[in-house]
Amino acid sequence: MATQFQTKIAHPISSHGVIGDMRTLALVADDGTITFFCHPDIDSPSLFASLIDETKGGSFKFAAKNGSGRSNTRQMYLPDTNILITRFLHDSGIGEVSDFMPIDGTGRIIRRAKAITAAIDFELDMTPRPDYGRVAAEIEEIEGGLSITWEGEESPVYIYASFPLEVADGRITAKLTLAEGDDAHIVLCPGRKDSPVIDEAYVGDAFRKTRDHWHKWVNRGKYPMFWRELVVRSALTLKLLTSANHGSIAAAATFGLPEVPGGERNWDYRYCWVRDAAFTLYSLSRLGYYDEAENFIHFLMERAVEDGAHGLQIMYGMDGRAELEETELDHLDGYAGSRPVRIGNGAYSQLQLDIYGEFMDAVYISTKARGKPAYSVWIKLARMIDWVCENWRRKDHGIWESRGEPKEFLSSRLMCWVALDRGLRMALDESLPANIEEWRRERDEIQRTILEEFWNPEIGAFTQFKGSTTLDAVVLLMPLVKFINPRDPLWTSTLKAVRRELVHDCLVYRYKNSDENDDGLDGNEGAFTICSFWYVEALARTGYVAEARLLFEKLHTYANHLGLYSEELSTAGDHLGNFPQALTHLSLISAAIWLDRALNGDRQDPHHFEFSMLEDPDGLF
Repeated sequence: MATQFQTKIAHPISSHGVIGDMRTLALVADDGTITFFCHPDIDSPSLFASLIDETKGGSFKFAAKNGSGRSNTRQMYLPDTNILITRFLHDSGIGEVSDFMPIDGTGRIIRRAKAITAAIDFELDMTPRPDYGRVAAEIEEIEGGLSITWEGEESPVYIYASFPLEVADGRITAKLTLAEGDDAHIVLCPGRKDSPVIDEAYVGDAFRKTRDHWHKWVNRGKYPMFWRELVVRSALTLKLLTSANHGSIAAAATFGLPEVPGGERNWDYRYCWVRDAAFTLYSLSRLGYYDEAENFIHFLMERAVEDGAHGLQIMYGMDGRAELEETELDHLDGYAGSRPVRIGNGAYSQLQLDIYGEFMDAVYISTKARGKPAYSVWIKLARMIDWVCENWRRKDHGIWESRGEPKEFLSSRLMCWVALDRGLRMALDESLPANIEEWRRERDEIQRTILEEFWNPEIGAFTQFKGSTTLDAVVLLMPLVKFINPRDPLWTSTLKAVRRELVHDCLVYRYKNSDENDDGLDGNEGAFTICSFWYVEALARTGYVAEARLLFEKLHTYANHLGLYSEELSTAGDHLGNFPQALTHLSLISAAIWLDRALNGDRQDPHHFEFSMLEDPDGLF
C-alpha cells in the first residue's frame, strides 16, 4: 500500500491545473508556475519539466509578488472552459493571472496578468530547458520579443510581452507594477517569428474566441442533472487529451510521475492506448459527443492491416507512429526522487487481447448513434474479429500491461467476449457480412470458459487469471459490459470478495502483489482511482444505490481543488501517477451517469432497483 511522501515537494501533482489546445498541454501550479510543457506536441520533448526535476527541468512562473502580511492563492476555471485563472490574495491587494491556449493550431500559451484591487507587483521568471533538459537554450532578442532556440530543434519558440524582459544566464525575468484595473500579457509562440502581431487586441480577441469555443463544445453535450459540474470538468479534460490533427487520444498529459513514491513505477503515458482511448470514447459518447469516436476509428483503421489484428498495437504515438522505444533520463532526479524517469513505453510491443473488446465496444456505441460503418472499415473490423476467434485462448500481459510472465488473464478473456458480442450485434443490427455462426460459437465458448475456469469456489469470486486465487478489480467490468446480470449470485459473491480484499472505504486497489501474482516490478502502488469509480458503478448496477452515492461523494474529496485526478492515490490522499489521467475522468463520467439515472428512477433500465443498502437483500454490507 502506497504511503505519503517523505520528501518535500515544491509543486505536488495535485496543485496543478491544465490548459491545452488539443495538440499539447501545460500544467500550471497554484503559485502561477508552469511546471510541465512539451513542445510542439504532447508526446514531444519537454521545454519545461520542473515537476520532474526542480533544478534541471525548467519552468515558467508569472505571478503576483508576495508582499508583507498575509497572502494566499486560489485557482478556478472560467466556467465551462479550459481557461485557468490563478488569483493571488494579499493584504495589500488582489491580482490574477489567466492562462489559456487558443484553439487555432498555433500551440501558443497566453498568460495575462491583471490587478483587481490596488496596485499589484508581478514578477516573471522563465528558465527554458529543451529536450527534457538535455540541451541548453539560446535566448536572443528579436524585434518585439525574444527567440528561444536549441541544438537539433525544428520548432523554435518566440516570446512576446507587453513589458520589458531581461535575459541573463539562460533565464528570462521581469518585474512590473500594474495599477488597479490594468493588465499585461506574455505570449509563448511556437513557430515563425513573422507571426501576426501579438498585442493587447490580439490577446483579448484570442481570449474571447477560446472562451466561445469551449462554451459551444460544452453546450453540444447532454449532461446528467446530478454532478453536472464534475462531469463537465472531466469531459473538458478528456477533450484536451484528444488530438485535433490525428484523432488519437492520450492516456495522460505527463511522463515519469510515480505510482510509488521513490519507486520504479514511473511510466510515460503521453501516448494513445487503444484501451484508454476506447473507454474515453464510450464516456464521451454517453454525453452525446460522437465526432471524437469517428475520428479515433479513422485513426486506428489506418493502422490496422488488411489481415486484421496482426497490425494492431496496444498503443501508438499521437501521430500514429508504432515505435515507442523506452529509454531512461538518468540526468533527471525524478518527482520526489522517483527514478528512473522514463520516456517511451516498452509495453507497446506486448500482446494484450483486451484491446479488441474495448475498441469494438466504442465502435458499437458510435454505430448505434451514427449508423453502419463504411464497408471498407467493416471489412477490417470483421477480419479483426475473425483473428480474435482464432487467438482468444492465448496468454498475454493483461489489461494492466504486466511486466511479469504472460498468463490467461480474466481481463483479456472478458474483453474478447465483448469484441465478439459487439461484432455480432453490429452485423445483425446493420445487416453486415460476417461469419455469424463462428462468431456466435466462439463468443459462447468464451463465456463458458470464464464461468467455469475463472470461478474459484474457495474464495467465491472470479479471479485475476485462470487457476489463481488472486483478485483483480478489473472483475468490476463484468456487469458494466453486460457479461453478467448484476443480480446473479456468482456476481454478488464476487462483489463481496472485492470489497473484502481490495476496497478501503471508497478506495479500490487494482490487485495485490504476491508470489502467485508477480507483475515484475517492486513496490506496492496506490489505490487506483478508475477502479474506485468502477466499484461505485458496479454497486449502483447491483442495486446498492445509496452506498454507491455515498462512496461517489467521498471520492470527490480526493479530487484536487479544480476537480482533477491523477492515476492513483496514496494512503494520505496524495495524488500519484501521471496527471490528469483519462481513465479516472472517464470512469467518473460513467459512474455519474449511471447514478443519475438510478436516482432519477429510470424504469426503462432493466438493472434499476429501488432498494438501498439499508435493505441489503444479499447481506453485502
